[in-house]
Amino acid sequence: MLIIPAIDIRNGKCVRLIQGKADAETIFSDDPVAMALKWEDKGAEFLHIVDLDGAFSGEPKNLDIVEKIAKSVSIPIELGGGIRDESSIDKVFQAGVYRVILGTSALKNPDFVSEMCDLYDEKIAVGIDAKDGKVAIKGWTEIEGKIAVDLAVEMKECGVKTIIYTDISRDGMLTGPNIQATKNLAVAVSGVSIIASGGVSSIEDIKKIKELEPYGVTGVIIGKALYTGNIQLEEAIIL
Repeated sequence: MLIIPAIDIRNGKCVRLIQGKADAETIFSDDPVAMALKWEDKGAEFLHIVDLDGAFSGEPKNLDIVEKIAKSVSIPIELGGGIRDESSIDKVFQAGVYRVILGTSALKNPDFVSEMCDLYDEKIAVGIDAKDGKVAIKGWTEIEGKIAVDLAVEMKECGVKTIIYTDISRDGMLTGPNIQATKNLAVAVSGVSIIASGGVSSIEDIKKIKELEPYGVTGVIIGKALYTGNIQLEEAIIL
């Protein structure tokens, strides 16, 4: 199972938000590139980067930093946050990103997702962020009535190969991931690779997520717990 460190960028800095709230921010580093190199040095094989300014504004905002990260590390990176049209996707790939994560556009325009999957295949992932089983969009500022599992099934039909599932009530809270919700989603879209995210706070949490591997959960994203030292990346990788 891939253990994927998260780097959230806001105003050029590496930060963590609690439940995605813009006013609940902790700055962990002024240098996201150094942070990316640190996680690679500790054994990361993949990096998850979120452009928070992009998520809140609706278009990529930190591509200069993302490009520096892509050039500095030798491992693949994925990027989400404000990527809602084809020209943004092109810019992101030109910046050296391996995989693009679509969020809001997946809910608003499934035909667009289908088109992008035809063009880019496994390099398109969809991020499904949910609270109480319902989908949240636009940097988590809006909760839609749509059920997360239903959106996942739609995305599978669009040709999506990877879904990043985040329970936002857990995100940044260090309260443990929503194992049952993650399992339910994975079972509903058999054959799609699911990456779990949100609330991972201990090695025990990672062990629980690893038990979901037979259902198609292939990776876990860890954010705050790496930055607070609750989880040591090297320890998580050798599990």
